[in-house]
Amino acid sequence: MILKPDCRHFPGDRPCRFNKVTGQMCDGCPHYTTAGKRILIIKLAALGDVLRTTVILPGIKQEFPNSTITWLTAPGAADLLKGNPLIDELWTLDAEAAVRLNVREFDVVFSPDADPHAATLAAAVRAEEKRGMILHPHGQVLPANPEAETWLEMGAFDQVKKANQRTYQSLIYQTLKLPYDRQELSLVLRDDELAWARSFLDEGRDSFRQETVPGAKSDALPAQPIVGLNLGGGGRWKKKQWKPHHFETFGRHVIEELGARLLLIGGRQEAALLNELQSKLPAGVISSGPDRTLRQTASLIGQCAVIVTGDSLALHLASALRVPTLVLLGPTSAAELELYDRGEHVIAPIGCVNCYLTDCDVDPDCMQLIEPTVVLKAVKRWLK
Repeated sequence: MILKPDCRHFPGDRPCRFNKVTGQMCDGCPHYTTAGKRILIIKLAALGDVLRTTVILPGIKQEFPNSTITWLTAPGAADLLKGNPLIDELWTLDAEAAVRLNVREFDVVFSPDADPHAATLAAAVRAEEKRGMILHPHGQVLPANPEAETWLEMGAFDQVKKANQRTYQSLIYQTLKLPYDRQELSLVLRDDELAWARSFLDEGRDSFRQETVPGAKSDALPAQPIVGLNLGGGGRWKKKQWKPHHFETFGRHVIEELGARLLLIGGRQEAALLNELQSKLPAGVISSGPDRTLRQTASLIGQCAVIVTGDSLALHLASALRVPTLVLLGPTSAAELELYDRGEHVIAPIGCVNCYLTDCDVDPDCMQLIEPTVVLKAVKRWLK
């Protein structure tokens, strides 16, 4: 009997999928192929950064067509990578992964993050080539290749960060010495997840129709576009979030002037704000609820005609799902955010934008100066 454990489809502890489905054994199997170049990506956090780093996957496959890609990430970010056809193995940072790293060998390690934890892992793993960031034995994070110096400098000096005019995608491709061609993010949702989102939103639609058109059948009425409004701004940046009264004013305009449905998107940090806005806004508003999973939130965003958000995870979810996005910007850079010609940067009209301060005493602050009417005009452009 012939056994080929070097086949990329061989799991080791159970039959491969071809043996399960058709009874195919290794001898003469047409699906046999070796792992090729063994690639390890180390990108642990934060959630939005993990998702937008999926942009490197097609670039890796372009340089290494015959390759097996393993991605190591934090447990909380794994749901953003599940089901991605370009990822062969998904590891989360736990005891099992630590043991595997002690045993496994790779051809190339991609480590784009200057985080000391990630850089330590990149330095420790056995690989012929390392690109990105590694930890020096004396304890400092260093570039593993000259192309990574720019990204490290941007993290070290606010002046360099503020002056940058290149997108994250372009910078990360340079850091990892990959051929950049404006590749896109990727997030793969299952059919049942998309069906759940449609059902969730249809329930809200039926409720709205009963209030506005009593007795009408929802399937006989025209579909309305859904405008997503993300309330979150991330815990680190206190001035990334739009103001509550702006959320309310904008939401009212969307429902009453555009005749669209409004989907409020938020997590547990925004639970009180979700309830407050839902109680104040007229019929036509739907709340995601504060306890949605990452993939449920993504599935809801994927149903939107356009989404309004700050510089946060929702922006990258929308980008990965090809949803037109209007991103409201104050303390962080518009230049780094690639929208792929599907949306607009709405930048606060104040001279101190792109300050990269997590908090400030300016009053009114940058996000307060972004008027709902300006955002509404942008939404109208993209709904057309």
